[in-house]
Amino acid sequence: MKTTIQDKAKLVNSVFSKVHTKYDLMNDIMSLGIHRIWKEKFIDWMNPQENTKLIDVASGTGDIAKLFLRKTDGSAEITCVEPNNEMLNEGQKKLEKMKSIKWINANAEKLPFNDNTFDYYSISYGIRNLTNIHLGLKEALRVLKPGGRFMCLEFSKINNELLNLFYKGYSKAIPTIGKFVVGSDKPYKYLVESIDKFYNQEQLAELMLASGFANVEFRNLSNGISAIHSGWKI
Repeated sequence: MKTTIQDKAKLVNSVFSKVHTKYDLMNDIMSLGIHRIWKEKFIDWMNPQENTKLIDVASGTGDIAKLFLRKTDGSAEITCVEPNNEMLNEGQKKLEKMKSIKWINANAEKLPFNDNTFDYYSISYGIRNLTNIHLGLKEALRVLKPGGRFMCLEFSKINNELLNLFYKGYSKAIPTIGKFVVGSDKPYKYLVESIDKFYNQEQLAELMLASGFANVEFRNLSNGISAIHSGWKI
């Protein structure tokens, strides 16, 4: 099992090292820009308050941090945690004018922060890449303050048969698009496989409950292509 975890960690790291310069472009191409709407809905449901602290894990190029800061009129303290150095550098360059954002190179399973530190924990399209999702959720609970909120945005399972057939067909084309835009199809073969193997909405909610979160609920986006999960530390 240890070898499998190490292999996944290396694979995920190599995937993001290959795509970091074209990461935002590929997100727009693959989702036809809809990922931006999903992220807006994510922040709207989170409803962040001013002068609060967010930890954004697997932060990528900082889309969620940027939206959170805008929603709080620039009053929030944000810590972006990204395990891949190239992606971290890309995010820092993209949001270099936003001085209230700190950038930390670390893994979700071992966060370098004290207990009860943050008001909000967000993870957007990153939870399925964790080598140990149970440990990641436990760490999320640990660093949140009592009354703090965990929110996750992730690809999920479609609840419409016709749309699901279309989506599966489209997914087969994604590695080819990736090869044309990024120069390699391997990262996008991993993407498609990781989405297919990941938990459904109910299973992820059960994992959150088992990790200690309360008042767990989820909302589907675009018939379940993506889903938002919410839970609270009580």
